[in-house]
Amino acid sequence: MNPRLVAAACAAAVTAAPVHASERVPGDHYGTFSLTYENDLLAGTDRYYTSGFQLSWRSPSYDPPSWLTFLTDRPSLIFPEGGTPRWGLAFGQNIFTPDDTTRRNPDPLDRPYAGWLYGAISLASYTATEYGSIELQLGMVGPSALGEQVQNGVHDLLNIDRAYGWNYQLKDEPGVNVVLSRQWRFNSDPVWEDVAVGIVPSVTASVGNVQTYASAGLMVRIGDDLMADFGPPRMRPSISGSAFYQPGGKWGWYVFAGVEGRVIGRDIFLDGNTWRDSRHVDRETFVGEANAGVAVIMPFARLTMTYTARSREFETQLESAQYGSITLSFRF
Repeated sequence: MNPRLVAAACAAAVTAAPVHASERVPGDHYGTFSLTYENDLLAGTDRYYTSGFQLSWRSPSYDPPSWLTFLTDRPSLIFPEGGTPRWGLAFGQNIFTPDDTTRRNPDPLDRPYAGWLYGAISLASYTATEYGSIELQLGMVGPSALGEQVQNGVHDLLNIDRAYGWNYQLKDEPGVNVVLSRQWRFNSDPVWEDVAVGIVPSVTASVGNVQTYASAGLMVRIGDDLMADFGPPRMRPSISGSAFYQPGGKWGWYVFAGVEGRVIGRDIFLDGNTWRDSRHVDRETFVGEANAGVAVIMPFARLTMTYTARSREFETQLESAQYGSITLSFRF
């Protein structure tokens, strides 16, 4: 591929004028079901954010119910004007451990053991160039999140040493998060056959007793059928594309790389329980993250694989965190 053509395509993607909001994306008769699995073993480590999974469903966008259009079909800070709406449900779990999981009484300067089990409902609206969503997460932090049972159960299955310090995990606490996100999608004209270059800037804000933060990020994509989605779906607080996808009727692919910076006001997994004494560490206020991966888009399914590196999240953290992510989505 000619480097000058790629550079020109990047410039075109950055300076491209957005499609008018009135140009609504055609309705989609299909919903999307996705399974996301994240684990640091995929990156060769076993510490900090150690694993997570999420099952999600996004509704079809064809002939949406009146309550959904009432909530989304108007200009706002969250939803683009004239957008196509979808709504969705999700269920997931995240597990966090210290660096040294062999100690029965963990180092108090290391990340606390914690689990987060939650359900979520979301509303989204999108045009050809904009995507906005709001998500409400409700769940439990602590023993009721079943982090110990899931982690050690999987380790037993794989004949891996157990984590021994779960008696010192965060205590039970109901969790509430509201997550707002906006993304913009700009793609160049094809630079070689059907291959184009695109950028997806994003801003996100989360408010709740589990995680409170504001972030901004940028993803660069190279491939074909870039209009099928807004990037690969991920688990918060990482940069997350669209949980749904709407292919152009053929096989497609793209490679991507992204960066994001977060300003953090609260992280229960580091700050400890809100109203009860628990293990905690001194949290970093600014956290950076970089990721790269590949997506394969089929008429009936989408497969994405992502590698993520995250900067230190607390002052006594020994090294940055790394983990891998795999998402398989089906249209039905």
